[in-house]
Amino acid sequence: MDFKDYQGVWVFIEEKDGEIPSVSLELLGAGRKLADKRGVELAGILIGENIKPLAQTVFEYGADTVYIYDQPIFKHYRTESFMKALLDCSNKHKPEIILFGATSTGKDLASAVATDLPTGLTADTTELDVEEETGLLLASRPAFGGNIMATILCKKYRPQMATVRAKVMKALPPQLGRSGKIIEESISLQEEDIRTKVLEIVKETTKKVRIDEADIIVAGGKGLGSPEGFQLVHELANTLGGAVGASRDVVEAGWIEHPHQVGQTGVTVTPKIYIAIGISGAIQHIVGMKNSGLIIAINKDSEAPIFDACHYGIVGDAFEIVPILIEQFKKALTREEVSHVREV
Repeated sequence: MDFKDYQGVWVFIEEKDGEIPSVSLELLGAGRKLADKRGVELAGILIGENIKPLAQTVFEYGADTVYIYDQPIFKHYRTESFMKALLDCSNKHKPEIILFGATSTGKDLASAVATDLPTGLTADTTELDVEEETGLLLASRPAFGGNIMATILCKKYRPQMATVRAKVMKALPPQLGRSGKIIEESISLQEEDIRTKVLEIVKETTKKVRIDEADIIVAGGKGLGSPEGFQLVHELANTLGGAVGASRDVVEAGWIEHPHQVGQTGVTVTPKIYIAIGISGAIQHIVGMKNSGLIIAINKDSEAPIFDACHYGIVGDAFEIVPILIEQFKKALTREEVSHVREV
């Protein structure tokens, strides 16, 4: 394989209800840095029906080129149809790197494409870099249960591929009016060529916990000792109007449901304030919250790794410290409410 034939960084752009989800915009930001370091173009690839107008957003968030497959057969995501389009585009234009969001769609498509090319795929990447001279993608993620960070390389094949979790990378500020090159592609694909048929789409009606959208998260770990002790997390979160998060061992112990889990095997979050109570700070957890605006840790073990990742640390017994915090926050919030009433 002649690597000189492969050039450029691509981002697969997801589309949902006529909009681009944030994870794709975040990947454009990450891809822009990789492309600039290599001195190559950044491209987005859009697959769907009536999606050409979305190209403008892709340009504004950093892309130089947008490849578009706009056909009725791509109205709904199906592995086989999207895979054929992406393979067609990749074989024609030969990118050196393709990035996907680690969503249900992104992971499904990336694994199918990687198998067919064939090439390597690093899943759930949390850090990305590239060697300037060789173009070798350095895709890092926690390994061995979150005990170490592993950097995975694909030395023998191109393109190099990785899926990246939402909230791990940062989108660039949009440059309104920025433009680029649109390349409209098409593929000879008929409905009878696709084995999967979409009969009906039923949208979820039950309410889901979305801690990834919270501005304040109070998270607890096994250091709280029991489900009863974990109630301190709920109390502080309720006081601050925040969401409740948890470490993996707490979820596995059955103290709280999985949607509250923060970390590599849970949710990646970027709140304005993250308070970690009784959480030791394993790598698996840190990668899920390290980009929070302000991290406050409470732990009685002064050597806990969480203190290396926080902005402010409190060494002490959570059962003594947290009730004091709750009391003081309640007083401060009450004063603020009274002050607001007076001003009105």
